[in-house]
Amino acid sequence: MKNLVEQVKTNFVDSASLKNSIVESLAPVIVEAGQMLANCISHGGKILSCGNGGSGCDAAHFNGELVNRFMIERDPLSAICLNTDTAALTAIANDYSYQDIFTKQIKALGKKGDVLLAISTSGNSQNIVRAIIRAHECGLRVIALTGRDGGEMARALAVGDLEIRVPAKVTPRVQEVHILVIHCLCELIDKILFEKN
Repeated sequence: MKNLVEQVKTNFVDSASLKNSIVESLAPVIVEAGQMLANCISHGGKILSCGNGGSGCDAAHFNGELVNRFMIERDPLSAICLNTDTAALTAIANDYSYQDIFTKQIKALGKKGDVLLAISTSGNSQNIVRAIIRAHECGLRVIALTGRDGGEMARALAVGDLEIRVPAKVTPRVQEVHILVIHCLCELIDKILFEKN
């Protein structure tokens, strides 16, 4: 049992250590991303989000905080999570390709001025890379949450896009930072749009 307790302690220490080591480099780009999202909403745009697996859960979590509320009482915000519509996902995967499950939805739902939040711990998920390319074709800007070296997602980004990269190789540690980043983005949107200075 002692070894298991030590493993849990190690996970906590490693997670905290990673966050502390990257906060100075990530904080400015997180603020810039929050400003981009708030600006999108304030100009009548919407936020699309997508991911696979745990990253898909993060995208859905982010969407829920926007459409419902985060920390303050406010009106719902315009957001759509692209990995939660089972009928659309299975139809597209069955009739076309799993790699197109997000691209077709972006073409149907995205418009110039919207923002895509694309999440992948590896940065190499092909359906996410394709989503970024399609977002550009539809006039969307992209915020990419990545891990490791940013992977193909980082290379697919265009001028005006933002990458929030967690330079770690352990997937759970990357995901732990991603959810903290998502909470920061939600808080920033609320502060920029709804708090009176």
